[in-house]
Order: sequence, then C-alpha cells, then structure tokens
Amino acid sequence: MALLAGRRRARALLAGALRGGGGRRAGARVAETPQHGALRAALRKIINKEINPFVDKWEEEGQFPAHKVFKILGQAGFLGVDKPTEYGGMGLDFSYNIAVAEELGHIRCGGIPMAIGVQIGMTTPALTRFGSDELKKQFLVPTIAGDSVACLGISEAGAGSDVANIKTTAVRKGDEYIINGGKMWTTTGCQADWMCLLANTSKGPPHQNKSLICLPMNLPGIHIAKKIDKLGMRSSDTAQIFFEDVRVPSRNLIGEEGMGFTYQMLQFQEERLWGVATVLTPLENIIQETIDYTRQRKAFDQSILHNQAVHFRLAELATEVELLRSLLYRTLALYVEGNDVTKLASMAKLKAGRLAREVTDSCLQFWGGMGFTSEVLVSRFYRDLRLMSIGGGTDETMLSIICKYMETLPKK
Repeated sequence: MALLAGRRRARALLAGALRGGGGRRAGARVAETPQHGALRAALRKIINKEINPFVDKWEEEGQFPAHKVFKILGQAGFLGVDKPTEYGGMGLDFSYNIAVAEELGHIRCGGIPMAIGVQIGMTTPALTRFGSDELKKQFLVPTIAGDSVACLGISEAGAGSDVANIKTTAVRKGDEYIINGGKMWTTTGCQADWMCLLANTSKGPPHQNKSLICLPMNLPGIHIAKKIDKLGMRSSDTAQIFFEDVRVPSRNLIGEEGMGFTYQMLQFQEERLWGVATVLTPLENIIQETIDYTRQRKAFDQSILHNQAVHFRLAELATEVELLRSLLYRTLALYVEGNDVTKLASMAKLKAGRLAREVTDSCLQFWGGMGFTSEVLVSRFYRDLRLMSIGGGTDETMLSIICKYMETLPKK
C-alpha cells in the first residue's frame, strides 16, 4: 500500500505541474517543463533527507545500503520513470529519466548515482523491451519497486569495452542453462538479488552467439570472489564474480537466444546520455564551491579569486559545462523524437569524460593543500568522475564511433 501511495503522490505532483501549463517546445531545453521540474523537486527532497546526510559514512564504509535507498526511491516511483505502468512504472518518456539523472548529481558522491543508474537504465531496458510477461513480473516489477537490487553482468577481466570478447558460457541442457565463467567490475554485485547476464550460448559469430539471462544471485555455484578496492566511487560496491556450473531455468532467457549483443548495444545510447546528465550538476557544484572558497581564502593580501588567472579559468569552465548541457539537450530532443543519436551521444560522452577531468583538476588546484585532502567535495569528485572516461565505453571507443559516422575510420 505504501508503494502505491508513494507512486500516486509522485504522479499527482506531475499532474499538478502539467495543469499549470507549459508543454515542451521543439528545440527547447527539455528538462524545463513544469512536470520535469516537479519530478526534480520531489527527488531533491529525498536526496536531502535520505541520502546526503549519510554519504560521508557510506563512503568510509565502502558501501551504501542499496536495498534501503532503492526502496525509498522505488516507493516514490523514481526507479521506473520511463517503464510501463502495468509493471509499476510511470510510463513517461526518456527525457524524464534525464531530469532524474541531473538531479541525482546533487548527491555528494559519484558512486550512489552510478548504482542508481545501473538499477534504472542498465539492467532493465532489454528486459522491458524483449522479456516475457512472466520474466517482467518476476524481475522487473520488484526492481522498479525497489524490492530487488539488480546488477549487470557484462564486463570481464579480458573484455571491457570489447563486449564481443566475453568468455562466460551458458550451455543449454534440457530446460536449463549451465553457466560457467566470471564477471568483473560488477556494480552493486555484493548486494544484488539478480543479475542481467550476458553469456555465450553458442559457438557462432561473436555478435550472434550471445544471450541475456535473468540470473538470481542466490543460486548454487555463484561465488562473489571479492569486493574490489577502487580509486573512487567508494560508496558503490563493485564485485568480481565467478560462476561454476550454475543452473538457471531456460525460461529466464530475455527475448531470443543469440540476440543478447544486439539488445545490449541498443541501450548504450541511453546509458551514455544518462552518464552525461549525472556529470553536469556535480561540475556546476564544484565550480560554485571553488568560487566560494577562493573568494574567502587570501594569499598575498588578496583573495585567490581576485587573480585574473582564477576567475577567468572558472568562467571558461562554466562555459564548457553549459555547452555540454546544450549538446545533451539537443541529443535528447532528437532521441525522444525517434532519431538515431549514436554519433551525438558518443560526442557528449567523450566531452563529459574529458570535461570532468578538466574541471576537477583545475578546481582542485585552486583549493591548494586543502584540495588534496578528503575533507572537500572537489577531491572526492576528482576521484569519482575519472571513471567517466572509462566506464560505459572508453574515450577511445567514443572516438572510434564518431570517426565511423564521419566515415574517417580505416576499414579492416
């Protein structure tokens, strides 16, 4: 009942904003309609009350309580914003997901927004589009409600951006798949209830022999080898996982056998746009906190901010962030209208990763010795946002995609 009441409140808030007028205009900033704003406001309250007061503690512990946090978000409807209403979602378009992603940037670390992104936009898109009704009821419904924590089993020790090179196998025997292999860099893997697993189900061509399977994490033969100690994203647990003759019902297959690689590729653009959106707010906040700090910090009888090298540099960085936002919104508007945005999404992802490094490095420098401590936000995001150029496709992968669309990539 509490879940239904929470969703009703969220929908009522959006409906009220919608009655206030103001639809989305072609070419307008997508996230500025009243209903997007209402969604943001509701999420900001949760962040301020239920997440930010505990972030420092979770960072120290190396793990946030995913079941607790996801349940709060699920009750309010935020884990299924663009998912079908018949499975507990809100049935809105992808632009609302981006509004949520931007607002999650107010969380004072990178790990928790990343884990929420995995729950919302990485483990469930293929299941939503291609899964059977039975699978959706078993796995999608509790994931949207926040009753289940999901993880994504794609990357392996020898296959990160090179998804086609994964070695994990799922061999069909009767009414079961028998899974052997392992996964690496599995976000929330230590707490997950189920995994959206990509595995080789045949010995055919690498782009046609893979399948996605809903894998309960409590099955015999699943071994969480270790929680990986990372440079950043400290509050988000990351697991190395091995599979030894794990038996899972063949009905847990998502869609068609052999289509897993294709299904995974279809959702990459949404994943990358989400990642760009989660970076914007932290970068703005870091710049503003750097302005505030350098204004009150003095050296040689004047504030640090008074130096032209400082205030000019901060102006340049703020301009770059705004340009990235414009690229994101242009790409998002085209995507919502049904266009292929692979090239633009890759450009935005590339720019976000590089700008995150540029902003955090420049701002940390202006904090001086204080920036080299763990007591300030800029040092945390200096570590956390470095992942933007690696996860979800490296900068080099983005450049290759862009070159392919520019027809400048050498053919094999």
